[in-house]
Amino acid sequence: MEPSQVSQEAEPRRGFSLTWIAAGAVAVLVLGLLGYALIARPVEPPQVGSPVPGFQLTSLDGEPMSMSAQQGKVVVLNFFSSWCAPCRQEAAALEQTWRQYQGQGVQFLSIAYRDVPSKAQAFLDEFDVTYPSAAEPGNRTARAYGVTGVPETFVIDQQGQLVHHFIGPVTQAELSQILEQVLKP
Repeated sequence: MEPSQVSQEAEPRRGFSLTWIAAGAVAVLVLGLLGYALIARPVEPPQVGSPVPGFQLTSLDGEPMSMSAQQGKVVVLNFFSSWCAPCRQEAAALEQTWRQYQGQGVQFLSIAYRDVPSKAQAFLDEFDVTYPSAAEPGNRTARAYGVTGVPETFVIDQQGQLVHHFIGPVTQAELSQILEQVLKP
């Protein structure tokens, strides 16, 4: 055996190869995406009969908007987006139902989901929505409620318990039926 062959085989390689660097970068990327998915994914929505998550936001009118301020009221909480066609279908029905029940211990609230505040406000103006509405850029409240798309509407009783969860557009008749049940003495 020649001396040059022995020294090449016995000498350890120093430094990192491009393969190891690429593998490490891919591993860091995958771990980062997994971490983000765990943080950003929606949780299970509240179940009927269970308490709903609280939140504290500022409405698009600059007023405080929270669940804790609604104690003793029935709350209709709607998640919408200006770019959502089914949200456009239900907007007038929600406003009409709000006007029908607003003096009866019912409070409507809406939160723009994955939307730009200015576009959300334009949507609300277009449909003459008069109940408090907020835009939440981080969508924390939507995640807390398990929202996966829009529209989604939650009906919450006077004790802060979920009564009904509508997935998709809701009609005035459907919403009125649930509100009548909750408002019965």
